[in-house]
Amino acid sequence: MSGALASKRILNTTVAAAAAGAVAFAPLAPLAQEAASRGGDPLSIDIGQSSEFTRLEFGGVIGVRSQVRRDGDKVVVRLGTTAAPDVSRLRVDPPEGVTGVETRQARGGTDLIITLAEGAEARSGVADGAVWLNLYAPGKAPEPSRAERAATERSVVPVRAVASDDKTVLTFQWAAPVGAAVFRRGEAVWIVFDTAARMDLTGARALGQARDARWAAGPDYTVVRLSAPEGLALSAQGQGGTWTVTLGGPPSGATGVEIDRSADGSPVLTARMAGATKTVWLTDPLAGDRFAAVTALAPGKGLGQPRRTVDLTLLPTAQGLAVETPTDDLKIDAAGDLVTLSRPRGLTLSPPSALLEAGDHDADAPRKAAHPALILDEWAQLGQAGFSDRYRRLQDAAGLETIAADGDPRAPISARLALARFLVGSGLNYEAIGVLNALVDKAPNMLGEPEVRGLRGVARVGVGRLEEAQADFSGAALANDPATQVWRGYIAAEQGDWTEARRAFAAGASVVDDFPREWRARFGAAHAMAAIETGDLPAARQLLAYVFSQDAPAADQLTARLVQARLFDLSGDKDRALAVYKAVARAPIEAIATPARLGVVSLEMDKGAITPDQAAQQLEQLKWRWRGDATELAVIRKLSDIYLQRGRYREALDALRSAGKRMAGVPGATEIMADQSDAFRALFLDGAADGLQPVQALALFYDFRELTPIGADGDEMVRRLARRLIDVDLLDQAAELLKHQVDERLDGVAKAQVATNLATVYLMDRQPEKALQAIWGSRTTLLPTAMNSERRALEARALMDLGRFDHALEVLDRDQSDPAREVRADILWKQQKWAEAAALYEARLGGRYRDTATALSPSEESWLVRAGVGYSLAGNRAALQRLSGQYRPFLDRAKSANAIRVSLDDSLSGVAGAGDFSALSSGADTFVGWVEKAKADFRTETGGDRAATPARS
Repeated sequence: MSGALASKRILNTTVAAAAAGAVAFAPLAPLAQEAASRGGDPLSIDIGQSSEFTRLEFGGVIGVRSQVRRDGDKVVVRLGTTAAPDVSRLRVDPPEGVTGVETRQARGGTDLIITLAEGAEARSGVADGAVWLNLYAPGKAPEPSRAERAATERSVVPVRAVASDDKTVLTFQWAAPVGAAVFRRGEAVWIVFDTAARMDLTGARALGQARDARWAAGPDYTVVRLSAPEGLALSAQGQGGTWTVTLGGPPSGATGVEIDRSADGSPVLTARMAGATKTVWLTDPLAGDRFAAVTALAPGKGLGQPRRTVDLTLLPTAQGLAVETPTDDLKIDAAGDLVTLSRPRGLTLSPPSALLEAGDHDADAPRKAAHPALILDEWAQLGQAGFSDRYRRLQDAAGLETIAADGDPRAPISARLALARFLVGSGLNYEAIGVLNALVDKAPNMLGEPEVRGLRGVARVGVGRLEEAQADFSGAALANDPATQVWRGYIAAEQGDWTEARRAFAAGASVVDDFPREWRARFGAAHAMAAIETGDLPAARQLLAYVFSQDAPAADQLTARLVQARLFDLSGDKDRALAVYKAVARAPIEAIATPARLGVVSLEMDKGAITPDQAAQQLEQLKWRWRGDATELAVIRKLSDIYLQRGRYREALDALRSAGKRMAGVPGATEIMADQSDAFRALFLDGAADGLQPVQALALFYDFRELTPIGADGDEMVRRLARRLIDVDLLDQAAELLKHQVDERLDGVAKAQVATNLATVYLMDRQPEKALQAIWGSRTTLLPTAMNSERRALEARALMDLGRFDHALEVLDRDQSDPAREVRADILWKQQKWAEAAALYEARLGGRYRDTATALSPSEESWLVRAGVGYSLAGNRAALQRLSGQYRPFLDRAKSANAIRVSLDDSLSGVAGAGDFSALSSGADTFVGWVEKAKADFRTETGGDRAATPARS
């Protein structure tokens, strides 16, 4: 569409709203999204121009959720999509009064930022299911009308308070989502919102232990202040436009805000706080000092512990941030998920390494390593006095330093780092983590010191906290440290990321020899395993030779032998691999002996030394021998694979499920989940469970139904299982399966299809009321013609079974499909309209009499009998003679030959009555034929007519 056409369409559809711009810049509430759809596009941006202003309209399902706000000379439009919109026209030919257009990624969407020239204005609003924005050049904006001024008046926010013996709960009900900050200063609790409004406190009179609730509003914020005892806990929760502040009750530690130095090393602090919206500067009416609150959108997030520097103090908060400062030029910028605190000449944050040079150095203290994440052999040396003496001296020095550092972020930390080095070198990693965490708590700026991060990362690896160690090693201070690369390689190997492990080990190869011998062996074994898993067997041999030359402790040597056995196995030397595995399996260390025993079982089964059943028995015992890491997962995978090959499906799924969610973070857990899904899919989608009895298959499905995949595959599984149950007349169980699909999983056409199957099952089970409920509860538009005919026929059959014959015929109306004609014939038969019913039964047979080589089916025999009986009862001898002549050739091979012969005897026409034919017509029950045909159709739909999958041996 050209610009002129777009302008004409926009300006014609929203003339009244465009003339004034009635809504001021504020978040816009969700609108009637259905009305906003434009040709199916989720987001459309239309541009129109007139002599007075330029108009932007944001349409589509996403466009009508747009939020518009004013930030100084910038208009920010929040679009609810992470895909960048096409704003090339705005950039190439910006409207008059606009100096810049850009897009920026934001939490959960994209911001379109329009920078206005000095004197330019903008108005926004909603019209015709779209959010619009009018941009006025300097001097061209119209004066707001009285209605506009009324529309921009502050909203009223009701506040409700509920007080009990131990707590008071305040609820603020905003009309739209707003950012908030909640914190305490002394005896005062402050609640700050990022939007101006009037607080209605009439429902907040019962404040319990709190008192003196007062509120005030600025141009773009609202603040509530109340007095509360200092010991009273404080928490905040938000959802949408509702904020709940609780005073009292059990304390809840606030989380979600992380404070750190700027990653580029500049004297700036950054706070990671999702959804930060605005900085509000306030003045305490009692103390008279100035402080700032930084608001953030729900859900709740706060700062649990205070943080102090020379220039500022970050107070503990239940929501958002609160900043005290003695300076006049502190700048706080809230942008997206980051809050930046800075001063024109930088904050007074001394280089962390400067603290390491302060204080007296103990000549006996472990010296600093050349690299932040490097461990030195000498750190664990004890001297003549032994461990206790050296530990006591280092601990005493660290304790005195901690006392001296209380309240002084610039105090020396050399004694505490010396103690941490000794603890790391001695393998006391939990104790080292405690020392370093206490140091960081006293001096948060120490997180910028490379050795603090390096030592804590090493200690965390030592206790298995790999994710936390990764966070320490990812700091900018360690970016160029080769020792850190070695640790990253080791972590990647432990997590099964073999490619990253090799890359990181190669980046840190220059310092591996500087580590203690036990760590050299561990790194070498991990690197060798990474080489094996990436297919580089020659490199693995060289690395193992390096490990065996290190004279490492026995445990590390045995670990390397496990890797060597794996290498032999992949190289084709099965006998050597088995010998090594058997030798290592005798080790008294379960963490090493268990994977070796797994290797023994696998190789012996492959060589035929033990049967799969014997292997499974040994693995069942091994599964309980060592638990909680990748070794257990490897045992479970091998065991389940054996069970699946032996057709022991329940045992296989039980074994896989035994890992459970408790091991979700262990390397290999993803593969376990995939194995469970693949096994379940093979059973119920690929036909592996076809050899089980239907009742057994149903029990297996119910026991592991949480593995049913979402989507078409899961629905197909249920339908196939239902088909097997229908085949053996387990109709109640089949109906329960299908009903769950209809009620819980499906909608639209798919729901209508399965509901049709459900109604069929109910009719087979002679439950017409439930069949009608299934049909009526799944009505929808735009169904295929064939499905509509099938559903009409089922509805009519259900009504017929209930004796509502006229209603059933009304449902069928003029439908001439085969199912409809069959039901119509049965209805007329039940109404004893013999001639009409007989004609329909004969019509169902059609030209079947021409194919004399094929015997009649049970359904066709029933139709033929009823047609003959109907013509006899109606006295139509000519029709009887015609039928007799056409179908006499089928008598010899007919299963109901006598019934057909009697029904076609024209000598009975007009003589015999309905009572005379009652036994004959009941024997020709068309319901049985319909049930058999419905089963056959359902079997064909679900693939039940294909050959069964051979059972696994």
